[in-house]
Amino acid sequence: MNLLKKFFGSKRKKLPSIQTESSPEITPLNEPATIRVFDAYGRELFITRQQWRDNVLLGNVENNWDNADKLAGLIVQSLQDNFIEEMVKPAERLQQLENGSERSAVLLSIVYLKTGHIDDSEQVLRQYISQNGESGAILVNLAKVYAERGDDEVTMTTLWNALKCDPNQENGFAWYEVIHREKGGEQAGLDALTRIAALPGSWRAQIWLARAELRAQRIDQAMALYREALVRTPKPAPTDLLMQMSGDLGNAGCLAEILHLAEPEFDPAVHGLQVGNNLIKANFDLDRFEQARHLLNQLYSLKRPDWRENLSYWDTEIAKVTVAKAIPPTVNDLKVGLLNVSGPVWLRKGTSTDALYPKKPSIGCLVSFLGSTAEKPQADDQVVRQLADPPGRMSRAVPLFLSEQIHLLTNASTQTIVPWIEDPHSGFALSGRPWEASEAVEMVQRSEPKSDYVVITHLVVAPNQWTIQLWVIKTQDCTCFGHIAESFPIETPTPAIQQLARQLLDLLSRQSGIESEQVSPNYSIPVGAQFPLYLLHLEQLLAVRCNSMSTEKSEGLSGERDIVEGNIKQCLDVPSSVNVRLLLANTLRYMKEVRPDILPEFEERIAMLQIQFPLPEPAHSLVQQIVEKALVD
Repeated sequence: MNLLKKFFGSKRKKLPSIQTESSPEITPLNEPATIRVFDAYGRELFITRQQWRDNVLLGNVENNWDNADKLAGLIVQSLQDNFIEEMVKPAERLQQLENGSERSAVLLSIVYLKTGHIDDSEQVLRQYISQNGESGAILVNLAKVYAERGDDEVTMTTLWNALKCDPNQENGFAWYEVIHREKGGEQAGLDALTRIAALPGSWRAQIWLARAELRAQRIDQAMALYREALVRTPKPAPTDLLMQMSGDLGNAGCLAEILHLAEPEFDPAVHGLQVGNNLIKANFDLDRFEQARHLLNQLYSLKRPDWRENLSYWDTEIAKVTVAKAIPPTVNDLKVGLLNVSGPVWLRKGTSTDALYPKKPSIGCLVSFLGSTAEKPQADDQVVRQLADPPGRMSRAVPLFLSEQIHLLTNASTQTIVPWIEDPHSGFALSGRPWEASEAVEMVQRSEPKSDYVVITHLVVAPNQWTIQLWVIKTQDCTCFGHIAESFPIETPTPAIQQLARQLLDLLSRQSGIESEQVSPNYSIPVGAQFPLYLLHLEQLLAVRCNSMSTEKSEGLSGERDIVEGNIKQCLDVPSSVNVRLLLANTLRYMKEVRPDILPEFEERIAMLQIQFPLPEPAHSLVQQIVEKALVD
């Protein structure tokens, strides 16, 4: 995968805009048949079916052998995943645990039928009927037994009797309609639906008839059928009713009708992403962005890792359109200030974590870093307000990384100067041209103590490669005594950026008298694919930190949950790195000022991280203090 696109932003794949039925799991290409799972930290994993069977499924069955509800859930899921033979004994055990229940009889009959034991399947169903009487689910499965034997007449009679018991029994309903449509065409299918709709308590046939009315553009008739269906359903309304209704209305362009009918019925814990996605889409398309974000936050709070990609998509789309709809400012409108980050962005000066790294001399050399410029193709001189993009992130991440390198690997102190727009909307300022030496010196010398040197960085963006340019300026006389440039393919930024840091360190050592020092054991840079992620998290912490000081704290920030998620994952990938853990801890600290409402979603995983992967003392305790302060109300 393109590392730069992955870690510094990429074009998101377009997710389905309207959901009308469940979608199967996607199996990655060039992989054996796999099952998607999530670990305790919410990380997505794909394991082979054999691994799932041997290492997960059978163990779960054994652990829940005496728990009827959990055992039933495992059987249902396993039947969906086509683990049939493995479910014979669990289904027999379930019937022992709750002898006489409809659930156990249905599941055991299905397992027997799918494993070729037709007579046993019928016997289970007949026994239930003799003890409890007929029900829709029991009769539908009995009809399947007759169908397996090829007895069409008895099959249809039994199937209709099943629908008379329960006209909304999903399998029986769909089966009945398909049989008639395949024999007599579309009208025969509609006639079958009409017969079912006339049965007492029917609602499923109504929403299918409404779909036909929508296709014929008879909106009023469709709405009447939907209202009838909603009146006939128990509360909360069935998920598949709301999903199909909202999906069909959305596909017909009836967005206001979705909100009128489905939104009042929506319960996030019951209906989840299947319905929530359609409601978010309807609100979004109607420019009801606050309502869409409210729904999004409700779904996020349920902590479902399998929903994260969809929710992140909507999070970004809402942020993008909110920015795009704002009135673009002019140059004269902008009030730009300078923010000063002393040392590494993840090491708060004057706090207890200072003790983890060598103390700097009170009188020593100060090197300032100034970036935030990127030269893009076809860029003009217009002021544009937009979400952070890959060049902007890189223009800020590189000086942050270089600053921490010089601060921690030499006897010099460092600071990073960040141009920040304070009004009319807060956010990072990104210029298309590099700073002149005199400009840079004037900017960094506004603060105390005065800088001895300023390092200017500038990014040049080309279609196939990017170039980072660097100038070292002596502030006393505004002279440049060093220029470095490193180019790299956008797929592989790591070697060039790390080489840039080494060359800068060598240049400062030769030209300024700055001396290298022994690397602290508490400072380690992630390697390989983890390095671009580390750069991304430096820039994201800067963004959270800057927004925490803004009067409208979340105005210039987006993807807040993705920021925390990414930090947690990197801590798991490099669990012994103190600075990576401090990156997470301080991101949480500043996020408390920006979006305190999202932090409870991560409490359990962060606590587990601290327990399972403790750092050496005193780093562990110091990090834990920051984490607790961030997560405590």
